[in-house]
Amino acid sequence: MAGNTLTVASELSCPHGGTVTITPSNTKAKADGDFIATAADTFTISGCPFTLPTTPPTPSPCITVQWLVTDEMVQAGAPTLSMSSQGLCISALGPPQGPVIISSTQTKVSSK
Repeated sequence: MAGNTLTVASELSCPHGGTVTITPSNTKAKADGDFIATAADTFTISGCPFTLPTTPPTPSPCITVQWLVTDEMVQAGAPTLSMSSQGLCISALGPPQGPVIISSTQTKVSSK
């Protein structure tokens, strides 16, 4: 996999519109002035409105991202992430609720 490297300033969301905030574990490696995102970082999702279609409807917001595909050849203490990385948004109860959406990131550094 290859693509522009994700940083803590990258824009990610859950499939329901919740916003992903990246808290870095890497505090050394940077790309375009921001810390490079790795699979070891904490990915917190806020504002997800997803509700299970039960009776009565049950809120089941996405709360975190679990990465399935990371960069294979680049590490910054842990495998880095890029536009081609794949992750699932996970609810508080544990089931995946759809893929993370990577909207934008820096364009100066690529990884694979």
